[in-house]
Amino acid sequence: MRDCCLITGASRGIGKTIAVTLAQDYGFHILVNYSSNEAAALDTVTAIQAIGGTAELLRFRVQEYDETSSTIADWIKSNPESQIKVLVNNAGITKDNLLVFMEKDDFNSVLDVNLRGTYNVTKAVINHMVRKRYGRIINIASLAGVKGVPGQTNYSASKGGMIAFTKSLAQEVAKRKITVNAVAPGFIATDMTKDLPEEELVKLIPMNRFGTPDEVAGAVSFLVSEKAAYITGETININGGIS
Repeated sequence: MRDCCLITGASRGIGKTIAVTLAQDYGFHILVNYSSNEAAALDTVTAIQAIGGTAELLRFRVQEYDETSSTIADWIKSNPESQIKVLVNNAGITKDNLLVFMEKDDFNSVLDVNLRGTYNVTKAVINHMVRKRYGRIINIASLAGVKGVPGQTNYSASKGGMIAFTKSLAQEVAKRKITVNAVAPGFIATDMTKDLPEEELVKLIPMNRFGTPDEVAGAVSFLVSEKAAYITGETININGGIS
């Protein structure tokens, strides 16, 4: 049986780092999900192969229920000797603005990808995990979902919803040896934060710096491990001490 890990939005940033880390730490065959940037997704596959791991691309848009369901179902059917042991719901977008200026489409699209996408992918994988009586689901939430961030009512709502989703699902599947946890990164140095005023924002962070994708991936790797087998329904904050 080949042990596999599906990571959504794994073509860059935190998702890419998590993919390489889990391949290295556990030898998982990584399913690299992406939406449109195939070149970047192939870079993730190459990085995994460079450390002796294996990976393949799995293209679907997480916000599209039918597309997500059929793609994952087809893969499971075509790979009977493989088991998706780990799911990392990482795909996410931002469309920031003050609520008084925020357009309806900008609110809806962020919820569609970040929150409904988490439902769509998890729904497509959960029956597989229940039948196998094992699974690790890690949802990449955010500081915004824990304490809120001005100008991000849509993003905060989506990530707060993801945390509540995590807590509820954890209780539903715990008896099947499936754990469901979230990590909530704060300001992490990625493409998503490169345009933020770092010099001003670090003043809000007790550690006085942005975090790194490796620091997020390390927490995800721990939650995947057997050392974390009795942890479920939790959210680990990775934010340098912001309270």
